[in-house]
Amino acid sequence: MKVVDTIPRMSTLVKIFKKEGKSISLIPTMGYLHEGHLSLARAARKHTDVVIMSIFVNPIQFGPKEDLEKYPRDMKRDEQLATSAGVDVIFHPSAGDMYPEGYSTYVDVAGLTEKLCGASRPGHFKGVTTVVAKLFHITRPDIAYFGQKDAQQAIVMKKMVEDLNMGVEIKIMPIVRENDGLAMSSRNIYLSATERKDALVLYEALKKAECLIKSGERDAGKVVKMMEDMISSVPGMRIDYISAVDTKNLEKIKIITGETLIALAVFASKTRLIDNIIVKGMK
Repeated sequence: MKVVDTIPRMSTLVKIFKKEGKSISLIPTMGYLHEGHLSLARAARKHTDVVIMSIFVNPIQFGPKEDLEKYPRDMKRDEQLATSAGVDVIFHPSAGDMYPEGYSTYVDVAGLTEKLCGASRPGHFKGVTTVVAKLFHITRPDIAYFGQKDAQQAIVMKKMVEDLNMGVEIKIMPIVRENDGLAMSSRNIYLSATERKDALVLYEALKKAECLIKSGERDAGKVVKMMEDMISSVPGMRIDYISAVDTKNLEKIKIITGETLIALAVFASKTRLIDNIIVKGMK
């Protein structure tokens, strides 16, 4: 496996791959890899000749009071895990390389990015779409892999690729969970033992919502209220949002009929956790 740390070197390597007729997949990450990231790499390994994983803690997607400086980083560990999952190249650029002095160009997907996580993290998705657009241009992938845990991000990526005719296939892979149901996240390392145990209520609430809907409940407000009550009953849990939305435009829905995204963001003390499920109601 190769580690490439500059844009010119990555571009040169990609030109070689393309000249050799090789297909390329990209897995954009911020590092501190876990099984969710590795599952994307293993999927990519099955479908393309070359698997590139970017590891870049993107400064422009963090707000002024967010965890940019303390975001977990361990490059040596990441290299070992990426190798074990079949990654061919890690692209690990510096912030100065990605955003040199005078940088002033951004990508903004209007409409989808102001909702859910975007409502409480203004500017976050502008940073995400900008960095991913840059990564697409640098690595020129045929397929890019994202996880369903970041459901809004996945929907935004599909819209960006469609609107800008990028020619990249976006594949969304299932959420990978711990044995007890907690969605895997690099930020889980922030949780104390008590917070880690308490955070299980998030998936429990999502599963309860799914059961309610399967048993015939169609009122999205009632489903969301049940989840709010359930999560709020656990000390230390502070709800950012719980919402039932359309899976294409992320608009809130009142009656659950077709495919619906039930998404949440909750603070376990100071750690912001997200999770979701997709359900289908009877028409």
